[in-house]
Amino acid sequence: MATIHPTAIVGEGAELGDVVVGPYAVLGGKVHLHDGVMVGPHAVIDGDTTIGPGTTIGPHAVIGGLPQDRKHDVRAPTQLVVGRNNVFREFTSVHRGSSSGRGTTTLGDGNYLMANSHVAHDCVVGSDTTFANSAAIGGHVTIGDGAVLGGLSAVHQHCRVGRLAMLGGGAMCAQDVPPFTIAQGDRARLYGLNILGLRRAGLADATIGVLKDAWRMLFMGDLPRRIAWSSVEQSYGTVAEVKELLDFMTSSARGVSRAGAGPE
Repeated sequence: MATIHPTAIVGEGAELGDVVVGPYAVLGGKVHLHDGVMVGPHAVIDGDTTIGPGTTIGPHAVIGGLPQDRKHDVRAPTQLVVGRNNVFREFTSVHRGSSSGRGTTTLGDGNYLMANSHVAHDCVVGSDTTFANSAAIGGHVTIGDGAVLGGLSAVHQHCRVGRLAMLGGGAMCAQDVPPFTIAQGDRARLYGLNILGLRRAGLADATIGVLKDAWRMLFMGDLPRRIAWSSVEQSYGTVAEVKELLDFMTSSARGVSRAGAGPE
């Protein structure tokens, strides 16, 4: 049974499981909250928005708001779909899809979005990601599982950040950031592998060693990237993580961030 503070406003048609809704929160009529969702004071959840079990919405967060897109038709039936056990801290904003895009913004499970972070329209965010304070991603961005976005970092529209990648604080990403790598700076460049993140994710030392070799061949050598890519494929193409890295790079529409001077 839902516990709703008397000052909260819940639109007719909202579907609420066993949830807690705090003071002065506002829920729209198409909102669906599963069991265990907690909504903090003054939070706003709007639009056709589904929030999975165990998710926490912090004070003053705005979840499911209209996309910031001049081309969006406000009459269009777009969506936001959020998985289970996510945390949206205070002043976080997550917008639903746009009529000019895929129409849906999605987040997986176990994501942690810190204060003032932002997810724009039509984004696809995987599971177990971390957005540090004021991290922001533009429309149509894809964030892979386990990625970490440092404080004040930003990702340009239509870019991708691969699985277990890490963006340093203040990174401005205008191109794709491959899985397993670290990117930082304005405009962001690649500075090696996210070794600590890979170990925390349980990758074997042997796999990390192969990824190091692939990194050196792809980004630190003198060969053109096309030739280096072919050499890596021949040498390590049977390793799942290397294949993931190569597939990510070859499917890039905006191009892959370049390597900067730094550690291997």
